[in-house]
Amino acid sequence: MTDLSQIKEHMEVIGADGVHLGTVDKVEGDRIKLTKADSGSHSDHHHYLSGGLVAAVEGNQVRLSANADNAALLEEEEAGEAIADLK
Repeated sequence: MTDLSQIKEHMEVIGADGVHLGTVDKVEGDRIKLTKADSGSHSDHHHYLSGGLVAAVEGNQVRLSANADNAALLEEEEAGEAIADLK
């Protein structure tokens, strides 16, 4: 797993396909907390991504190992449940 301490606030999160997925609010434990603005229809709260999805930190971007559309299905709520399970 990539060293999550390299990830900073306001970095762009992109999928392996280069598509924008979100913006880093901060790292909490082993997860990336995305800004509320990048939470789609759930813009009243934050979504999270597992740090295990991070392939690399390059410049001002966090590149994931999954394409953006697949990574979006793996987003989590604060308590850890998958967003996809709540639909």
